[in-house]
Amino acid sequence: MAAEALVQERHHNDVLAQPDHGASTASGLSLLRYFSLQTLRLSSQFSFMLIFEAALRYVRESEEIRFAMRPMELIKRVKEIQQEANAKPETVKENDTRQTVAVGLSKRLKDLHSVNDATSFKALEEWRKRKMERARLRQLEKNGTLATQA
Repeated sequence: MAAEALVQERHHNDVLAQPDHGASTASGLSLLRYFSLQTLRLSSQFSFMLIFEAALRYVRESEEIRFAMRPMELIKRVKEIQQEANAKPETVKENDTRQTVAVGLSKRLKDLHSVNDATSFKALEEWRKRKMERARLRQLEKNGTLATQA
């Protein structure tokens, strides 16, 4: 009986020493190990121990196969792409801000030029009208002086 207890204790340590590869199956395995070890301690029949040992081995092997089938390179690449995607919007936003400011300044300058052009054109037209009016008045004065002298 002492030998069986020693074998069961060794088996208990070996089972718990196995690495868990998945967080989702870790709790299920822990429960399975706990109940199987409790049953092993309660039962004195060797057949139960073999059944639970086979079940644990089956679960362990299926976990190892599932872990080996995970596409690690694909997962790494997806994480890299996600990091790149998270990094790019900040740069794009910064460029958008700069671009928006540049477009706004350009628009204001164009508006200023167009206003200045319109204002300049209007001022030029007024100056031309005044000049023409002065020239006409001078002409009238010349004609009036000539008419009065004659």
